[in-house]
Amino acid sequence: MPLPLAGPAVPVVDSHCHLDFPDFDGERDDLIARARAAGVGRMVTICTKLAEEPQVRAIAEAHDGVFYAAGVHPMSVADQPAVTVADLVALAAHPKFVGIGETGLDYHYTADSAEAQRRSLRVHIGAARQTDLPLIIHARDADDDMARILTEEHRAAPYRCVMHCFSSGAGLAQAALDLGFYLSMSGIATFPRSTELREIFAAAPVDRILVETDAPYLAPPPHRGRRNEPAFVTRTAATGAELFGMSYADFAAQTSANFDRLFSKAAA
Repeated sequence: MPLPLAGPAVPVVDSHCHLDFPDFDGERDDLIARARAAGVGRMVTICTKLAEEPQVRAIAEAHDGVFYAAGVHPMSVADQPAVTVADLVALAAHPKFVGIGETGLDYHYTADSAEAQRRSLRVHIGAARQTDLPLIIHARDADDDMARILTEEHRAAPYRCVMHCFSSGAGLAQAALDLGFYLSMSGIATFPRSTELREIFAAAPVDRILVETDAPYLAPPPHRGRRNEPAFVTRTAATGAELFGMSYADFAAQTSANFDRLFSKAAA
């Protein structure tokens, strides 16, 4: 696969990363500089435990083009204080706070807290509705419950949403798209064995696709097995461009426009 052109002529957005994680201690400024040099114009860094929100907020405040979102990750629901709609709405007053989550369901590692996860998910949906900020969904081994809850809640009152790091089945992808939601492509889509996942993305409307790293996780080749970082989102975007039969520049522009439509507070 040809390497994308680097630099600001073809800016792309890393719509989901974790810049506060200790993997990046001592080099965040350099990390963000490398991303900018690679052509990553903006990043959204995600807080997964509300106790850590001040640190995540500080990173966004310190860097132009870095925004943040916060919620309680489903794998942390059992050992974190229960979040309320009011908690999340209060955080959303910050000018760089652009999304609710990540939230969702993870039955792979934490099925024992499934009921608490479902309650937490509905709280986050309520906050997304009240703030009109996009909901950021993590889904693993919970496709049926995820599709059911997202659909029930959307029928009750609409909200906006992205299926972050989408790697679930075609059924959940279609359910999300039917609700007007977005699918985010991570490094998983670049892995050689991810043929079925690439087919799911290729069948989706290109105006509903975002790209992300989920850094420090899921580095695409040739960095697979090592720490991921926002600069590497260009590798995922190159795969996306190939899937949709577009030039890298056109795909980067399309996914950036998609990001602006969904994360409209970041665009403003």
